[in-house]
Amino acid sequence: MNEPRTSIPGVTMGVEEEFLLLDARSGRPVPRAGDVLADAGALPGRAEGATFQPELHRSQVEAATGRCTTADALRAQLVDDRRRLATAAAGRDAMLVSAGTPVLDGPPPGITDEARFARIADAYASVMTEYQACGCHVHVAVPDEEAAVGVVNHLRPWLPTLLALTVNSPFHRGRDTGCASWRMVQQLGFPGSGVPPRFDSPAAHRDEVARLVDCGSLVDPEMSFWLARPSPRLPTVELRVADALTTAEEAVFHAVLARAAVRTALLAVTAGVRPPAVRDQVAAAAVWAAARHGIGGSLVDPVREARAPAAVLLRRLLEWIEPALRAAGDAAVVHEGIANLVRRGAGADRQRRAAVGGPRAVAFALARRTAEPSAEHVREESR
Repeated sequence: MNEPRTSIPGVTMGVEEEFLLLDARSGRPVPRAGDVLADAGALPGRAEGATFQPELHRSQVEAATGRCTTADALRAQLVDDRRRLATAAAGRDAMLVSAGTPVLDGPPPGITDEARFARIADAYASVMTEYQACGCHVHVAVPDEEAAVGVVNHLRPWLPTLLALTVNSPFHRGRDTGCASWRMVQQLGFPGSGVPPRFDSPAAHRDEVARLVDCGSLVDPEMSFWLARPSPRLPTVELRVADALTTAEEAVFHAVLARAAVRTALLAVTAGVRPPAVRDQVAAAAVWAAARHGIGGSLVDPVREARAPAAVLLRRLLEWIEPALRAAGDAAVVHEGIANLVRRGAGADRQRRAAVGGPRAVAFALARRTAEPSAEHVREESR
């Protein structure tokens, strides 16, 4: 389904999903990205603007949708991309899996043969070569760079809550880490990660990124790990908070939440509303609590600077974005997504339930749900 090529501020969105490739028998990561991408790219009929591309590791692939203005259009593209990649993976004796980290360890898959990836691997050494992490990134169009910086300032208090809703990586090397998002715990070890600082202007944002590059902390201006940022390539705000989500429906749920948050923030920027004050160390504590507990434990309210139940923070988020959800026609999608979280838990909870059959069973359960992202899975898991 093709979407208009125009980017409508606060309305147009796109999603980048990172996936793991696992061996069809062992469930361990395998370096087959090149073949899978070539085979998937040869399948005809993709949506306008949609792309497949390699990731850092040869065990990872990425799918990016075209520009979408409705949840239905986004869902159709996500389902189609997953179908194509899963079909190509099966042809190479592999499985496509959407999760924040691999459940099982395997031989190092190697770094993709691209100059930038080589520089990244060299800069971060084993920290990066062992980082087979996958996320779900959402882009929402904004008018310009100044608006993007202002929007990110308003998003800062809500990023930990969005993470808590999308945790999907409790396992590492076959064991339960005790954390709901091991991907985020790993990511916090990199410079330029977590909730971004507050910036007073686009120039201040550019200067800080350039400073981190000059210090050797970042390979280039596109390298920051901040959970939300003005995109360095597109006229969008990019939210990079979520683990890769098991089903397409979960990715749609997260995307429309993100779009409503950006749209609400954009209205606040336009009206001259000052963003809430959030201290960097409290924001870091909030990200840690979300990565550790997900929606199943006590989190941190970055504005009130105190512990708070996840349900309370979720309610406040929904109250903040409810007008934008209604304006976009997404209220039903979000309310259904919340109901599914209440019934089934987040991805991390479902992985742990599948682990009764051992870690290999988790990998295969993830592959089934990634490759067949349909309403039937939602109904089946809710029983």
